[in-house]
Amino acid sequence: MPVHTMVLKKMNSTARGSFVLLTLVFSAVFLTLITSLSGYIFIEKRAQLAKENLEKSLHIAEAGLNYYRWRLAHFPGDITDGTGNPGPYVHTFSDPEEGTIGSFSLEISGQTFCGVTSGISITSTGWTNADPSLKRSVRAVYTRPSVAEYSHIVDANVWAGSDRIISGPYHSNGGVRMDGTHNSTVSSGVSSWYCSSSFGCSPQQNQPGVFGSGSNPELWSYPTTPVDFGGITVDLAELRQYAIDDGVFIENSNRFGWRVVFNGDGTFDVRKVQSATKVWEYSTEDGWQQERRIVGNQQSATTYSIPADCPVVFIEDDIWVEGVVSGKVILASADVTNPGVDHSVVLSGNITYANESGDGITIIGEENVLIGIDVPNEMTIQGVFIAQKGRFGRNHYCDYDCSSTKGNQSVPGSLDEYVTRSTLNTIGTVVSKERVGTKWTSGGAFLSGFNQRNDSFDKALADSPPPFTPYVSEDYLFRSWREVN
Repeated sequence: MPVHTMVLKKMNSTARGSFVLLTLVFSAVFLTLITSLSGYIFIEKRAQLAKENLEKSLHIAEAGLNYYRWRLAHFPGDITDGTGNPGPYVHTFSDPEEGTIGSFSLEISGQTFCGVTSGISITSTGWTNADPSLKRSVRAVYTRPSVAEYSHIVDANVWAGSDRIISGPYHSNGGVRMDGTHNSTVSSGVSSWYCSSSFGCSPQQNQPGVFGSGSNPELWSYPTTPVDFGGITVDLAELRQYAIDDGVFIENSNRFGWRVVFNGDGTFDVRKVQSATKVWEYSTEDGWQQERRIVGNQQSATTYSIPADCPVVFIEDDIWVEGVVSGKVILASADVTNPGVDHSVVLSGNITYANESGDGITIIGEENVLIGIDVPNEMTIQGVFIAQKGRFGRNHYCDYDCSSTKGNQSVPGSLDEYVTRSTLNTIGTVVSKERVGTKWTSGGAFLSGFNQRNDSFDKALADSPPPFTPYVSEDYLFRSWREVN
């Protein structure tokens, strides 16, 4: 055989061997890539299914909250899912297209005061039938919205002056002249009203439900649905019974009333007012009158603790209130047994909280809630203040300089410095049947009251008001919502 033929055969044999080797190498690489890709696709698919089931579990858990919201609308106060037995309570969840796809489990607890459920906490856990091991839980607090949602609720025409700084919704069932600075809605229950000289309109003129030189007129709304004052009226007879049964009940003093001072440690002191000094004061509703606003002689104090399970204090007389509140409490001044006898509250000093979160007070005057004359120059009041039949405000006082025009209707000389005060900071809510007023002017001149007023609704009180704070709706709403592990 020729030499070149042998060389050619050897070369062909070598080429075939190299080709086979390359084929094997590329096949191995290809199989490795295919295996890796298949594994990746499988893992991704499994992750995608897990993510999908987790999302479905969240939606099923939310469906559980919505289900119980529906139940509360039909069975208020029910915290046992209609069973009368402790939970958890499990329900299946169906999709219109796929049928039953999962379940949710409910754990329900209620905050109860004086034997009455107020706020309800619900934890809903959802899962799918496809993968019951993947669960998600959400927790919500359901409460009925209270008056603490607002900075002011007034059942009469009202004028917010240019010195007012208002944070939070402001509502009147009557007309509103808004000259102040505000950052939330201003609403009126009327489309128009007649603004008189006492609201700065001379001559009297027809005005829209809300008008004025105030900020953010795009937030003004009228007419809106009026707030039902009959609906938010506190049932004082019920409060009285709660106080007698489990709270603190104090009878009529048979003198001038009681002085109440909160001590900042969950207790408060009560002193019988043996004497009170009369001073001349003016209100638009009553004109000039002499009222006993200055506390004189007092008996020694009796100290009470705020009952944690039923923090209701009912005093069947006029009261003077001040101090530092610890915990949550509702305080009422009223007489529900003697027709025609209505008691009032005098805010005689600062009312603040020991802790900015967790504390709160609602103060109810069957008639008025008024700020006294001998109060701090810069005064701070925190809480919900309700003048159920009358008004919230500070009456007009006349110092020595106005005695020439008002005669003997000026205050004693020792009180001259208190006629005008610098600043009133209201942190919370004012609810007043009649017109609100804490500043008195004439011809643009500041005469009496507080020169600057700063009003801010309290978000913490809106979320968790003191028990038996009046509601503005019977419907339970989400107050808070969060996912829990």
